[in-house]
Amino acid sequence: MADGEGQQASRGATPVPVAPRGELDTEFQAEFEEELDHHHLWHRDGQRHHFGGDSPLLPPRLAPWVRYVPFAHPAGVVLGTAFGLISLTPSLIPRDYLFQGLATGISGALGYALGVAIAWLLGRTARWTDLTDRVRRAQPVWLTPGAWLVLVLTAAAALLGILIAGAEWQRQVAGLMGIAQPTTDGWLRAGPVALVVAGVLIGFGRGVRWLAGRVADLLRRRVHVPRRIAAVAGTVLALLLVVAVIDTVVVRGGLRVADSVFGAANDQPYPGVVAPTSPLRSGSPASLVRWETIGREGQVFVTGGRPLGTIEAASGRPPMVPIRAYVGLLAAPGPTERAALAVAELERTGAFDRAVLAVVTTTGTGWIDMPSADSLEMVWGGDTAIVATQYSYLPSWLSFVVDRTRAEAEGRALFDAVHARVEGMPPDRRPRLLVFGESLGSQGSEAAFTSLEDARSQADGVLWVGPPHSNPLHSALTARRDPGSPAILPVVDAGREVRFGSTAADLARPPGVWDAPRVVYLQHASDPVVWWSPSLLWHRPEWLAEPPGPDVSPTMDWYPVVTFWQVTIDLTNSLSVPDGHGHVYRTAVLDGWLALGTPPGWTGADTERVAGMLGA
Repeated sequence: MADGEGQQASRGATPVPVAPRGELDTEFQAEFEEELDHHHLWHRDGQRHHFGGDSPLLPPRLAPWVRYVPFAHPAGVVLGTAFGLISLTPSLIPRDYLFQGLATGISGALGYALGVAIAWLLGRTARWTDLTDRVRRAQPVWLTPGAWLVLVLTAAAALLGILIAGAEWQRQVAGLMGIAQPTTDGWLRAGPVALVVAGVLIGFGRGVRWLAGRVADLLRRRVHVPRRIAAVAGTVLALLLVVAVIDTVVVRGGLRVADSVFGAANDQPYPGVVAPTSPLRSGSPASLVRWETIGREGQVFVTGGRPLGTIEAASGRPPMVPIRAYVGLLAAPGPTERAALAVAELERTGAFDRAVLAVVTTTGTGWIDMPSADSLEMVWGGDTAIVATQYSYLPSWLSFVVDRTRAEAEGRALFDAVHARVEGMPPDRRPRLLVFGESLGSQGSEAAFTSLEDARSQADGVLWVGPPHSNPLHSALTARRDPGSPAILPVVDAGREVRFGSTAADLARPPGVWDAPRVVYLQHASDPVVWWSPSLLWHRPEWLAEPPGPDVSPTMDWYPVVTFWQVTIDLTNSLSVPDGHGHVYRTAVLDGWLALGTPPGWTGADTERVAGMLGA
């Protein structure tokens, strides 16, 4: 009876619509073949084989060790290997094996991703699909695993060979800068590091691919979205999810941590640094700026400087106590308020009565290179005043990303406030107004001016050191340099207004007239801060199309994507090289100050004396 009732109920039920069998079979077959092509790399006449247990080329003992190999894409392996090998060629700064492994791993992973993307795009074209089908039908059943074996062995041998050559290249670059040279044995450790880095990055990419597949599968099964649309939507949603997680957890969380760490460090003085007692220094009992608001880098600046005896011996004249004014990030709420407080501090100290008044835009942490300040004070016998304000406490590389507009606003506000005060003085009583900025500080300082002519009309001399490639004025001047002059030492309008270089000899060229007010850019051929640009990803820069600088390897060349990561990693090492190379300009700054003007009666012997005392 139950059976009869069931049959009757079955006959009375509403029939469930069933999709045509041919449509389901076609979609299933397409999905099946897509998965099959991803997990099996060689086949012939409908036979598909894993490159492992059933490979006719491999003995049973070896097969399990390489069973995972089919999951690598051949195009990705080829291009990834090529990118990794190219990354071992020389760059601007010598690298140890850890940094080299990082550069090689990142380059290899990017090459792998690019190879897979190119293969995927070609696989969507009918002509390419027809060609690959013909090749598959014609090739022997053993050819593909044999090709894989040859590819893996060739890649391993090439990596070892280039690592050995890379050690020699690194010794060449290190020799150009006079630093310790790596041994070949130590350098070979870059290989394992690179494999780990590349594996992690490729694994992350595959995780994103897996997530996209799961989302697409959910859309097909739950929402009944067509397969191709679901694949695209799944990929987009997975990427959006990954970007959101990275932005929320990594970027924002990392910035919060960095802000907390560096903010706490900014509030803690360096050991042994105590508040000054001289009324000519900010942070002193007589100062308008409280000591605890200056920040640790500003505290080092206002308490630093050479003794009066050293200043007298260097300048050869009776010394004066130099004025150093500094307004920290916590002293006032914004750049305009900090600039106003800085001018009031200058008024209090009598800075506008000095022979030279230098307006300095600091780097990210508020740092001022001590030799830059010392050399100016030693040349002018202490008859100077230097003023600066702080806009951030983050390192320069991080400030470049998140605080660049602050640097520009700070540089503009400080110079405008000081310049307005100087302009209100009788012309015969005005101090010589100089402008200085190093690294990110040069970018902030440049923002005070709309053009080279504007800078020369408002300042009595400008010294910008190690300018980032993103500095608009520096880039514009380099782009319009005189024909025949190289990008690393450009000549603009025969050197009549602005000159570039890293030594006094560089600034003396060309030998023609150099009118005052003068503008000087100090830059090394090996400074990655000067030459780094996102366009290195796809464009050969002019400085690599020309003969290299004296401390740059002649074997360095440009390669798409790879050179970008090489120079990016060079940024982290740019201060680890000796003076006169990379981003280190200690002694060169003296030549820059002297190029802007010297005290009456200054001689070459005076220059040599100051240079010797600075280097002591």
